[in-house]
Amino acid sequence: MSSTLPLNTSPPAESPAVDLSFVFPCLNEEATLGSCIQRVKDSLAGSEIRHEIVVADNGSTDRSREIASSMGCRVVPVAARGYGAALRGGIEASHAEYVMFADSDSTYLYEDAAALYKAAKDGNADMAIASRMTGSIEPGAMPWLHRWAGTPVLTTLINWLFHGKLSDCNSGFRCIRKSAFKEWQIRSNGMEFASELLIKALKAGARTVEISSGLRKGPEGRVAHLRTWRDGMRHLLFIFSEKPRLFELLGFMTVLLTTLMQITAFCTGPVSIAGVFHIFDLHSEALLLLAGIIGAQFYLFSCMLFLQSSDRRLKITQKLIHLDEGVLFFSLLLTLCACAALAGYIGIRWSLSGFVNLNLARDLLFWFHPLAISISFCVGLLGLHVLKKAQR
Repeated sequence: MSSTLPLNTSPPAESPAVDLSFVFPCLNEEATLGSCIQRVKDSLAGSEIRHEIVVADNGSTDRSREIASSMGCRVVPVAARGYGAALRGGIEASHAEYVMFADSDSTYLYEDAAALYKAAKDGNADMAIASRMTGSIEPGAMPWLHRWAGTPVLTTLINWLFHGKLSDCNSGFRCIRKSAFKEWQIRSNGMEFASELLIKALKAGARTVEISSGLRKGPEGRVAHLRTWRDGMRHLLFIFSEKPRLFELLGFMTVLLTTLMQITAFCTGPVSIAGVFHIFDLHSEALLLLAGIIGAQFYLFSCMLFLQSSDRRLKITQKLIHLDEGVLFFSLLLTLCACAALAGYIGIRWSLSGFVNLNLARDLLFWFHPLAISISFCVGLLGLHVLKKAQR
């Protein structure tokens, strides 16, 4: 690590009276940090907003910290790595009622800082967001996949699941009320911090406002910290983790409906509708089996999510999560015995036929359905109970 000048990173004995703390998360941003700081200063200079600028340094080995210190900013070292960790460290160290933050990569319209603060203050909002999607985005500033797929899909998903009215869930330029931020108990260390902040705010019924902003193209040659597929999946996983009820109902209804249809197919045999559509043949039963297994996995996924959620759940879900270990043991044992019995039956029928082709597909698909779902549930509940013990 390169040598650095001594920095005064500890807060003064008495916190300065400021209206706004602007936090920059920073990891080796010497090429752009200075211009970002200056543009924020220029935006706030013409207003009566008393402010401080905090640089949450996440272990920079370049001159980022010296640049920040030389421009009058307070540098706060944050040991835990990650975008979210840096922001949480900077927000916790801030002194103002409202805390604003933006990336230090020179892509956001930092001149909108005063307008963003005014929108939050005048609207008595817990969070104000500078939306890139409703503003002007320079050519090349945002990858096509992010602009037309990633951000719109995630924003729509959050709005639908958590009753929001947002236009840009991934904007990293926001202003929040610090007291509300503490109540939301944000824990993410990575890029999913952005989604967690929105979802926790929406679930808490917080007042959120937006202003139109935009995005500039970053400097040539800069390697972005964001990794599209990894960080996109992290956002998606966090969104899902906050909505276990969705997977509970989807999985439960899928298992129930496919099982009922499988029974119907076994009882009626192939059915022709208007002489055009033919259902409940072997292919239909195979698809019903596949759908039933998928439904069981979604349902078990919801059970695991409920381990860290207090959301309302079905009574059967509550009973399965707290199923007696003895009952679980005998359920697994009986299911395995049933699988062995079915395998034995197939072996006997095969030997009686002289070890030639069997015509048992319809019967086997019918019995495979409950056995496959049962074994999925039993093994899934084993994992669930291990996780529950580990949490304790």
